[in-house]
Amino acid sequence: SSGINAEYGGFGRGSKELGIPTANMDKTAVCSVASLSTGNNPALKNGVYYGFASVSGGPVFKAVTSVGWNPQYMNKEKSVEVHILHNFKDDFYGEELRFIFLGYIRDECAFTSVEALIERIHKDIEEGSNSLETMLEFRDDEFFR
Repeated sequence: SSGINAEYGGFGRGSKELGIPTANMDKTAVCSVASLSTGNNPALKNGVYYGFASVSGGPVFKAVTSVGWNPQYMNKEKSVEVHILHNFKDDFYGEELRFIFLGYIRDECAFTSVEALIERIHKDIEEGSNSLETMLEFRDDEFFR
């Protein structure tokens, strides 16, 4: 497992356009993620991952994270977007967000439509959530303390 600790900012697309709120990591975190290694992988490749996340030292929740260039939106900068599987009352811009990478779901790709992207994100969330059921002990990892 590898983790990132960063401030949260964002494009605002996840919640507004897709109905799937995401916390976009700041540029420092994106650079840190690019240099992470996981298991036998020398560097974290672009794609969709699952793990656990917490905001400002609060409770730890399941999460799914996209790492890459978001080909659907033709981003000019690499991004790390975390979708926490919890309904928060308020935004948490500027708060500390911690995410621990525990597994890989798929490569990033462009979709034929926004609807197809949303459908795939929901599948990613389901797959990540199911996989994390066997890894609940990581919610107590010292990284979150």
